[in-house]
Amino acid sequence: MISKPRFANKTIDVVGIGNAIVDVLVQSEDVFLETHGLIKGSMTLVNEVQAEKLYQDAGPGIETSGGSAANTLAGIAMLGGKANFIGRVRNDQLGKIFNHDIHSVGANFETPFSTEGPGTARCLIIVTPDAQRTMCTYLGASVQLEPRDLDLSVIKDTKIVYLEGYLWDNEAAKKAFITAAKLAKSSGGEVALSLSDSFCVNRHRESFLELVSNHIDILFANESEIISLYQSSNIDNAIKELRSCCKTAAITRSEAGSIVLEGERFWEIPAFKLGNLIDTTGAGDLYAGGFLYAYTQNKPIKDCGEIGSICAGKVVTQLGPRSRDSLKEVLMNYGRY
Repeated sequence: MISKPRFANKTIDVVGIGNAIVDVLVQSEDVFLETHGLIKGSMTLVNEVQAEKLYQDAGPGIETSGGSAANTLAGIAMLGGKANFIGRVRNDQLGKIFNHDIHSVGANFETPFSTEGPGTARCLIIVTPDAQRTMCTYLGASVQLEPRDLDLSVIKDTKIVYLEGYLWDNEAAKKAFITAAKLAKSSGGEVALSLSDSFCVNRHRESFLELVSNHIDILFANESEIISLYQSSNIDNAIKELRSCCKTAAITRSEAGSIVLEGERFWEIPAFKLGNLIDTTGAGDLYAGGFLYAYTQNKPIKDCGEIGSICAGKVVTQLGPRSRDSLKEVLMNYGRY
């Protein structure tokens, strides 16, 4: 067990910075993907006109505040952690939905509404019968995030600043990331990053490598993302590269569970099957949420991985990225809370 707390004199567990998106989840058949030229399991960026067309063709769905980092922060809040989210929305209907929904799960969100420019971002998530999710994302106002949107007093007071890789496409957001990372570390906190998507990694490999080497303490990625980052032939070679770059890492491997690294130590964490697989949306986000919650509560690293795996195992048994059951009770059933 860890006797010395990782953090002292910090009142916020995690501050997440990412795309503020309203997710629209729709269950559909493979033919919808084929008709619209979508690659199953991918994330495709679309413009506002395309977003409207897809939204109309998909039919009714479930609307919820989303975005990868926002989902992670919601999970932390549901577990009882103190979580703040920073992201930009417009003062429109979807912006109000995002604001209300993220507050309803206990996360704090105080970024001022933008009053001009693109509308609030949305992501149409098509869930096919095999539980795979295919995302079509209109980034809208979310990519307008810039350093002035940061609440510096909150960042100074947090244990972990959690950065969402999807937001790395925007130069102003990159500056916000670096500003937040430097401030967090100079204030005694740590910085975590989710690589988010292998296509995102391919677009920004060199700058991601620089970010990971110079600013990141905890890295979250899936197997394809970490292999892409280091252009490795297999996961073992990627892990060798990773060990020299950041202190802690968690590599998720779907039904094979995850691999957790801390320095030279290494754990294989099993996947937890808590029911039938319905929808993989949010699995990686909730894994990161469980892991970071446990980490900020001073749990051993192996326990952090197992708690993340349990949270991911729960969310994939339902439609959508937020657990409808108490995550606290789920962890209690496994003796982990």
